[in-house]
Amino acid sequence: MTLRVPDKWLWDFWTVEHDGRLHVFFLQAPTSLGDPDLRHWNVTIGHAVTDDLHGWELLPDALAPSPQAAFDDRSTWTGSIVRHDGTWHMLYTGTSHADDGLVQRIGLATSRDLVTWERHGPPVLEADARWYELLDRDAWFDQAWRDPWVFRGPDDRWHAYVTARARTGAARGRAVVGHAVSDDLVAWDVLPPVTAPMGFGQMEVPQLIAWDDRWFLLFGSDPGTRLPDAAPHPGTGTWALSAASPLGPFAAATLHVLEADETNAPYAGKIVPFGGRQHFLGWEGAVDGGPFRGVLCEPRSVRRDGDLLVVGHEE
Repeated sequence: MTLRVPDKWLWDFWTVEHDGRLHVFFLQAPTSLGDPDLRHWNVTIGHAVTDDLHGWELLPDALAPSPQAAFDDRSTWTGSIVRHDGTWHMLYTGTSHADDGLVQRIGLATSRDLVTWERHGPPVLEADARWYELLDRDAWFDQAWRDPWVFRGPDDRWHAYVTARARTGAARGRAVVGHAVSDDLVAWDVLPPVTAPMGFGQMEVPQLIAWDDRWFLLFGSDPGTRLPDAAPHPGTGTWALSAASPLGPFAAATLHVLEADETNAPYAGKIVPFGGRQHFLGWEGAVDGGPFRGVLCEPRSVRRDGDLLVVGHEE
């Protein structure tokens, strides 16, 4: 069964497996807004759990914008979760009223049980002007520094890949996947990006996965935010790059479409290992000119074909 939230739209999501169950955290907003474009500024982080990717149990919401003045008092957006020293750590995106929601920063919340979350306080990770575009309204509509994907690297340190933009180049082609490293998930050093600009305006919701001896970096894109002919498919969906190391570099020559079409394919897809199989999940917006759906799609199968990943239908 598709994951739907009563009276809410659902979109970007991230997962973590614990005790044989899969926890899914997702952005949500009330359908009573009427206009789905308003959802980004009326957002909370929802939480559901499943035993089989088909039956879902909704749990209490994980996080909402801060009720006090803070870096995340305007919105709490996409993140990821890892376990460190016996505690769950969620890195997530925040924006503030003070910046009119235009500057994205990354914050930290922690939990002992994946249900009750406590904010760390100030942001822990911000864009560094040495390598990344800061707010420049002449070039782009916001300061992109969001959607952290956190993983343990081969150096036994924590690494984060981030939706970001380079400092120079054509405005609609500056997207990169940013990089930062930490020993404790609180103090971070920002590093150069692991991709070069490839003609995308934004490379959203990155995910890094290992498949045998190869590493795949996924991201979402839509044609309204990239240069013409920047991608090997004109539509909306999920793309992948690959490298021999989890730390890249992820070269443009490895770029391939994972799931995309011209009628709004499931967006910001992720590969989720669960139950001994690899599953492809994405969220669905408007399809074929219909209304915005805001649901998590049924799982699809995914297989590796050399340096490519291929999505199919689960049996």
